Amino acid sequence: MPFEIPESWVWTTIEDIAESNIGLTYKPTDICANGVPVYRSNNIQNRRICLKELVRVNTNILEKQYLQEGDLLICARNGSRNLVGKCAIIDNLNEPTSFGAFMAVCRSALNPWIFQILNSEYFNTYLDDSNSTAINQVTQKMLLAFQLPIPPAAEQERIISKLKQWYEYIDEIEDRKIELESYIKQTKSKILDLAISGKLVPQDPNDEPAIELLKRINPDFKPCDNSHYENLPENWCLAKVKDVFVINPRNKAEDNTIAGFIPMTLIDDGYSNTFSYEKRKWGSIKTGFSHFADGDVAVAKISPCLENRKSIVLRDLPNAIGAGTTELHVFRSSVVVPEYALYFFKSEYFISKCVGTFNGVVGQQRVGKNIIEEIQIPIPPIDEQTKIVSTIETIFTQLNTITAEL
Repeated sequence: MPFEIPESWVWTTIEDIAESNIGLTYKPTDICANGVPVYRSNNIQNRRICLKELVRVNTNILEKQYLQEGDLLICARNGSRNLVGKCAIIDNLNEPTSFGAFMAVCRSALNPWIFQILNSEYFNTYLDDSNSTAINQVTQKMLLAFQLPIPPAAEQERIISKLKQWYEYIDEIEDRKIELESYIKQTKSKILDLAISGKLVPQDPNDEPAIELLKRINPDFKPCDNSHYENLPENWCLAKVKDVFVINPRNKAEDNTIAGFIPMTLIDDGYSNTFSYEKRKWGSIKTGFSHFADGDVAVAKISPCLENRKSIVLRDLPNAIGAGTTELHVFRSSVVVPEYALYFFKSEYFISKCVGTFNGVVGQQRVGKNIIEEIQIPIPPIDEQTKIVSTIETIFTQLNTITAEL
């Protein structure tokens, strides 16, 4: 037996106490607005049925593929191992409802107890030990062969009642955690807005005005009129992105030079500035990819990566150069501190300026270089840029510590 149980308990298998079958296979053309609802893995959230993103189909459905009150619905197959085995008890059916082919039902008078066991680490370990393929799944054979302990009926009820209380506590904690994480994200967004508005750190009247630096590099530079930022500090100026950055620069290197290669999947999203890279010879990546170098800022141009803030400052690349996904715009500047630029590109102001201009089909929508180069960026004196970056990173580190402890 898997482990020792009280004398009044017994071991059995799912097959001995329940019936089970997998769900409905349907084609994309079967989906319609007025069809039969089909529960899929995303319709199980926190051990409950969730009706968001509910699919309806018009196709032939077998009697056994309709759900019944009290059924235990199980995610039997999924690309994510963490989702396989999640389950929920079916109740409050308002209309005939089916379930998808990657789902299974368990039908038993003992479903309330089986539900508790399938939510246990014991069942999770069983799935890990039983899967002999790379496919994340619980097959019918695996499910029916699963051994579980059965207490007397009265004891089952007492245990289930106590577990429900704990689930309520856990759900409340999770809800508060989500609220706090949302608040932290809002706080970071507000910090960036203050930073690029000149309201995060005090100004030093001895700092060289930003316009003097810009005119020294480009005597013909003309600042933009303050529109969104009406009350910028006096020693700041407003410039178009194209006036202070080289956009999408190209590198030159010997073909056998080792460089860093960065696909989009190796760029973290959110407010972090973290990425990893693969080492490749420059000759194999110099064509057909975006180019960048240490000190450049890379920003995703495709949705939803842009909105998710997949943007980084490139540092410590092999031989200080690299290439990567073409879904990046790359920015290089001699007048803007890279990290200050990064936080501007992560700001809600910049993202909102991009989102309304996307072009391309759904799933392939991007913001063009011609749009980004006209966006206005507030430029503080160079020393103040450094102070702003330091202050942001101090605050973000504190907020990240809170998040890590949740």
